[in-house]
Amino acid sequence: MISEPLLHRMKILVVDDDRMTVTLLEQLLQRNGYTCVLGVTDSRRVLDTCTNFDPDLILLDLNMPEVDGFAVLEALRSDGSETFLPIVVLTADITEETKARALDAGATDFLVKPVSQTEALLRIRNLLETRRLHLVLENQRSALEEAVRERTAELRGTIAELQAVNQQLQGSSAFSGA
Repeated sequence: MISEPLLHRMKILVVDDDRMTVTLLEQLLQRNGYTCVLGVTDSRRVLDTCTNFDPDLILLDLNMPEVDGFAVLEALRSDGSETFLPIVVLTADITEETKARALDAGATDFLVKPVSQTEALLRIRNLLETRRLHLVLENQRSALEEAVRERTAELRGTIAELQAVNQQLQGSSAFSGA
């Protein structure tokens, strides 16, 4: 299990058109040690906010004016990124159709409004742990790929040197045999 201080420094974006819901979630998270929490009430700003804030987890309302949560989910998932970004849907609509549509659009999990504080905190902690592990694995994968590139370049250099020596040896044996 990852230490709480590491998780508490991870970035959480709260997206809901209801300012009171955003404020309550921000306060809940901050009271429980999360230090990087940002709330957005205009769903049209989510993509730009994600680019600038680079959240580790998003709490996303589905029912919003202008751009609904489904459209936000689809836009966030359409970038083709393979990096794991947990998106927890906040909704009062728990119909199978809504669940299926949200999961199909890329939701990671659900929190039903009104949100249970205990459940929300546990799900957030678990998803942040998962996100952190994915980031560690991604960093290790990148480091291994770089090591393989470097070693491959070294091996190619060694092969080229051996080929040059081999050609010299073949040239000198052809010369001595004449």
